[in-house]
Amino acid sequence: MRSDFQAVIDALGTQVIGKTQQLKLAVTCLLANGHLLIEDLPGMGKTTLSHALASVFGLDFSRIQFTSDLLPSDMLGVNIFDSHQKQFQFRPGPVFNQLVLADEINRASPKTQSALLEAMEEQQVSIDGTTHQLPSPFFVIGTQNPGYQSGTYPLPESQLDRFLMRISLGYPGWEAERAMLKSGSERVKTSLDTHIPTNVLLEHQSAVNDVHCSDSVISYILRLVVHSREDAGYPNPLSPRASKAILQAARAWAFLHDRDYVVPEDVQAVFTAVTEHRLRAQQDSHFEDDVLSQRLLDSVDPLAA
Repeated sequence: MRSDFQAVIDALGTQVIGKTQQLKLAVTCLLANGHLLIEDLPGMGKTTLSHALASVFGLDFSRIQFTSDLLPSDMLGVNIFDSHQKQFQFRPGPVFNQLVLADEINRASPKTQSALLEAMEEQQVSIDGTTHQLPSPFFVIGTQNPGYQSGTYPLPESQLDRFLMRISLGYPGWEAERAMLKSGSERVKTSLDTHIPTNVLLEHQSAVNDVHCSDSVISYILRLVVHSREDAGYPNPLSPRASKAILQAARAWAFLHDRDYVVPEDVQAVFTAVTEHRLRAQQDSHFEDDVLSQRLLDSVDPLAA
């Protein structure tokens, strides 16, 4: 792994203990210029990870607590009439930050959930016919509780598809939780030193696009995607947006590991995080399972002609 990103993973690991693979996927998602969905039970470290990512990359941070009465204007902003200047002034909402934590996103109404769509896809919002650009980089981390918990609204497929990756932190291991308990009852420090400044992160995001992907690896991605469409066992086949997401995530994973080319193992490393929430969609009764994506990987030979 690149030494600068190894330092980032190590720093994040002091906040979220024993979850190195999930931390690497989260950083990969940011490098790929995508958005991240974290699904888990309350108290697993989702918010802690979000704060830590903002700190190590020096990103402006905001947290939006999604509730059933949250309105789109509470998130995006609103035009306020200025009586002195005799004109409306735009007051930006908390979405106008580089890293936005959409906390418990599935507790808001579908109308409010959908208000994030333009922001996540176009990196802009439209208020009263005027378009406002969002900052760069712009990284949304959505956290979501299991659908069986009370007061939740399932995310529509269009919203799920806007998230490049979905991960689950899960319960910590024995030693990780022991270390957490032995550290004392103080609140975990979430303000870390910046290891990669924002301007350098933007350069890295641009460099990810230059990572070479051979025709054979592209063919491997296509075989995976087409198999999901031809096999009746996948009720929600992978879309062209999904195939582009797999490629971009694989490029970012290769870049993270200090390579300027993609190998099939890069595709396999990111495949579950990129595809499981797309394949499963609303049949998401056990979000921690990766049955569909793993079955798809097992069905397609990476070396086939």
